[in-house]
Amino acid sequence: MKRFLICTSLLFVAATLSAQPAPPKASPKGPPASPSATATATIAGKTITINYNSPGVKGRAGHIFTKDGLISHDPTYPVWRAGANAATWVWTDGGITAGDDLKVPAGKYSLYVDISDPDAWVLIVNKATGQWGTKYDKAEDLGRVKMTMSKPPALVENLKYTLEALGGNKGKLTLEWENHAASVLIAVH
Repeated sequence: MKRFLICTSLLFVAATLSAQPAPPKASPKGPPASPSATATATIAGKTITINYNSPGVKGRAGHIFTKDGLISHDPTYPVWRAGANAATWVWTDGGITAGDDLKVPAGKYSLYVDISDPDAWVLIVNKATGQWGTKYDKAEDLGRVKMTMSKPPALVENLKYTLEALGGNKGKLTLEWENHAASVLIAVH
């Protein structure tokens, strides 16, 4: 009888344990294809921040900025969201001048780049914010400024913005991806 009760108890425990739902398995989720990134600098006591999503070249070097390349499939081409996913945006605590004469008051703006000529980019500061990157309204442009082009010393796999303080009220915004680097001088006022 004792053996019967032990066997019955073991069967009951085994049945109860097997009836429990299995814990959910962790899904093997890798990093996002175009991770979020931020570039920040303080120039003349004012903070400037750029928020963007950073796509990778992923073996497509030479096939991103051409007229039939990756970006040419965006509905806003030759205007590019200057990143991936949502439109890239910039926040500045104080007014800035980009290039020689593009006045940008303190606030938040979207950044786009006109890549009509893959070797002569034009930075676009747009007043609309919060939109998906393939939504672009030229009527909302605050202004445009030519960028200085160069070639990075090596392929830049993931799109990268840098903001650099150059001393006094001067700074530089640089965007690098693939075999392109484009920059514009900025001044805080």
